[in-house]
Amino acid sequence: MSYVGPDFEPPQPRRSRRGPLTVALAALVPGALLGWLVYETMGGSGDQGGSGQATVRSSPPSAPSDDGKKPSASPTPTASSTSAPAPASGPLKGKVVVIDPGHNPENFQHPSEINRKVNIGTNWKECDTTGTSTNDGYTEAKFTLDVAHRMRTLLEEQGATVKLTQDGDGPYGPCVDERARIGNEAKADAVVSVHADGSGTGNRGFHVILPGTVHAGGADTRAIVAPSRDLGERVAGRFVAVTGSAPSNYVGDGTGLVTRKDLGGLNLSTVPKVFIECGNMRDSKDAALLTSGAWRQKAAQGISEGIAGFLNR
Repeated sequence: MSYVGPDFEPPQPRRSRRGPLTVALAALVPGALLGWLVYETMGGSGDQGGSGQATVRSSPPSAPSDDGKKPSASPTPTASSTSAPAPASGPLKGKVVVIDPGHNPENFQHPSEINRKVNIGTNWKECDTTGTSTNDGYTEAKFTLDVAHRMRTLLEEQGATVKLTQDGDGPYGPCVDERARIGNEAKADAVVSVHADGSGTGNRGFHVILPGTVHAGGADTRAIVAPSRDLGERVAGRFVAVTGSAPSNYVGDGTGLVTRKDLGGLNLSTVPKVFIECGNMRDSKDAALLTSGAWRQKAAQGISEGIAGFLNR
């Protein structure tokens, strides 16, 4: 997601290091990012994770593309919040996962619709944004759908029932309040909103956004703050281990975790939910990863393994 636009604030200014990365991680994210420390220490490829986390089988997608402008073909959409029947058995049988692919490829054609205000519990924000893109024009909306499709395949193989908030089959949106409502009505065991950032050149790495404690108006996140943090830490840890990507160097003080109270998709959720910004589309090094089909498969696997670990805890 781009920080420029509705429902998002400008990126926080870069902060000076407050201490060694290992100290920050040990103090702020117990156990969640040990995979990154092992990666740095051992010089590994990032494909092997730490112990104690559920593993999701990785099935190569059909004809993956490394061309960011032509991502892998995805199944013909049927209904945004529906999914093919889940396997009869598997470690995630009985679990419901909602994947929220950020933005919509057609948002840019509907400025009046996505700019209309919706109630996010604490105040009013625009329905949605167009999202960002790489300098070569690969859009965030295409990226998020591609990763969501890969995640759906991986999680359904484990027996989960998977629903998407949108599958590129609507003219725009859905709005941020509706995205939250889809997860709530599905009684999801976990919801992950997939995004990519649009920050400045040189700003690199991923971060996971956690809901802050909000109890005002129609928003009440008190019941989901703790489980959402657990979900977010597991997603961050497995994302590091599988992709080899480092936590953001511009938000989160090196932890890969950021807490926010201004996002309608989190404020209105009644089930555990986090956002993940998989990288910065405006940085050429991150963009090279985000436009790679092979890397997107790793990203999908890392996020899915984090979800599986949370659901099997």
